[in-house]
Amino acid sequence: MCLLLLGPCALLLSLKVVLFTNGAEVSSGSCTFENSTCSYKSAFTFLPWTVNSEGHFISVDTSYGTAGQKAVLVSPDLQPDEWSCLRLVYQIAGTESSASPSKLNVFVRPGEESFDYLLWSSDEQSDSWLIASIDLRHTSRKYKIILEGILGADKVSSIAIFELKMTTGYCIECDFEENHLCGYMNIWNPNVNWFVGGGNIRNTPSILPKDHTLNSELGHYMYVDSVYVKAFQEVAQLISPLIISPIAGCMSFYYQLQKESSNVFVVYTRDLHGSYEEIWKMEGTRRGEWNLAEVDLNVHVPVEVIFEVAFNGVQAGYVALDDISFSAEHCSGEREPVFNVEEAGCDFEKDMCRFHQDGRDGAGWNRVKIKPNAYRIGDHTTGSGHFMLANTRFTSQPGYFGRLYGPSLPGNMQYCLRFFYAFYGFSKMNDALAVYLFEENHVVQEKIWSVQESPKGVWLQAEININKPMPCKVVFVSWCKSFWDCGLTALDDVSVSVGNCQTADRLPPPPGKCTFEKNDCGFQQEWQRRGMWHRIRGSTPTSYTGPRGDHTSGVGYYMYIEATHMVYGQKARLLSRPLWAIPGKQCLTFFYHMYGAGTGLLNVYLRKESERHKDTLLWTKKGEQSISWMKAHVEYESNKQHQIIFEAIRGVSIRSDVAIDDVMFQNGPCKDTNDSLTLQSSGYSDDFNEIDL
Repeated sequence: MCLLLLGPCALLLSLKVVLFTNGAEVSSGSCTFENSTCSYKSAFTFLPWTVNSEGHFISVDTSYGTAGQKAVLVSPDLQPDEWSCLRLVYQIAGTESSASPSKLNVFVRPGEESFDYLLWSSDEQSDSWLIASIDLRHTSRKYKIILEGILGADKVSSIAIFELKMTTGYCIECDFEENHLCGYMNIWNPNVNWFVGGGNIRNTPSILPKDHTLNSELGHYMYVDSVYVKAFQEVAQLISPLIISPIAGCMSFYYQLQKESSNVFVVYTRDLHGSYEEIWKMEGTRRGEWNLAEVDLNVHVPVEVIFEVAFNGVQAGYVALDDISFSAEHCSGEREPVFNVEEAGCDFEKDMCRFHQDGRDGAGWNRVKIKPNAYRIGDHTTGSGHFMLANTRFTSQPGYFGRLYGPSLPGNMQYCLRFFYAFYGFSKMNDALAVYLFEENHVVQEKIWSVQESPKGVWLQAEININKPMPCKVVFVSWCKSFWDCGLTALDDVSVSVGNCQTADRLPPPPGKCTFEKNDCGFQQEWQRRGMWHRIRGSTPTSYTGPRGDHTSGVGYYMYIEATHMVYGQKARLLSRPLWAIPGKQCLTFFYHMYGAGTGLLNVYLRKESERHKDTLLWTKKGEQSISWMKAHVEYESNKQHQIIFEAIRGVSIRSDVAIDDVMFQNGPCKDTNDSLTLQSSGYSDDFNEIDL
């Protein structure tokens, strides 16, 4: 085997050297595409994948279809007993300057769910073959792998798949014995790089070791040599495949030094936002032999693992790396991390969770419930549930502070804090709500966020990145400035996640969820004369009807009908994309907004395949409901491929805008089915403004 340099510009893979199987038996879920697609089948409603006449890859190109058309390949039922890694060798070709390049997607389709989950996606164009490594969790349920190629707008574009290989283990694991090197890549540096060592390679001034895997000169490993270093502390980086699925456990690897010196060998994680975190640094190394390193790895958001070496000079020897492995047990032997990040949040529906108030402040915050009405918004979670309210008539007084403490967050981790807030009655709301960090060990409070000016009577989302070395608590502080400027401050749906808030925004949403933030999620209009759903943000044009903002963040997008463009009784229908037929109950949840004196109806129908004229009514609401976004639960079953239809019917006046947002499809029965098939008219009792404490 010749010396192989890994770099983005190097031809790492070729048709002759990339073979995964080398004639060995093909494992379930794998395919070399030598003369066929193995047990994978093309979905016949889409473009076909074509086996190349010379063999060993399949492709689809613009000679078979036009821009936007798809080619879909479906695996047989798979059910690996252990964690698996799917490696995909592919190529996307087209014009470099294309505004709409071709795309290759990989989905997983659980056997008992109606949606495909996006695992991986790429529109990177290349003149050579590329490798993608995709972790597949072990599961007790059968599933299918879906390969979807979407042709771009180029006149000449193509997508090719050279090989698929499914192996037991994590994608991050590698002994570097196979030519694909598990998808690890070198970041090119003119003077110092990671090379493949072993296999009788001897064209380097350094004396290289036997590998650790086979303890043989024929075995392989990765190494960095100092003989080409031109400047002090030049860096070589070896980058792992992107870890997409959350993992927690112990990563181990073997490394070796030729000389004992001040060389620096560090391991980092890097997220999609580009943030680095050091997880291991070389110390106390025995020279001339393989050393074992172990480090706890807790991955909650997609990251790469980076092995980085910096030399102190030209005569600094080499650093070698071999046998990277991973275990679900932590290095200390613990199976799971102690801290559960989900316990750091609260929707306040059942209680205050792990939030509390300081006894010296009294009850500055109260957990309340407001009956849905046309004058005051309810909670953010359901529209009719509980939330926290500060500066109520029982506590308001000039100069009063109310402090609400969250649970303790361990130090040395990055968190994303999200919450919803709303205001009533303030003339000036600067600092009416602020967020502090309370460092428990040093009794230090630091303000990390405060509200400036904000729309009133609408739930708005705030998000804050937190990264502190010491354990800390989040504190929500409300401030009643004076008797004349002491309104109400509301707080709901506090959540904490690990990682950077901006990184989380780059991840694809769950396949059954649509917030309408980026697009219409595949929903389509069913033609009706003048009746249409519109995607909008902010308030609707007509006063005294429609929401002031969306449900997702308060400043995002939602779908609604504009009543001024329609006549009384006219319909607008919005159809979901086709959903797979699966056994058992399904749960559809969504938020709806029906505010306005002339509000008509909102209906939800089920349309089964080949039964277009037999739509089944699942849920309906009639008349004005509330100024709040309200949550609906709709439970249904379908043994055929089907669609869900949202139908809005214009009421008696232009004040009858109807809106929907945050649509979610889930497998299994609804946890709360109080929203059954009922007709409700507008109108409220005399106690519609009542607050339940």
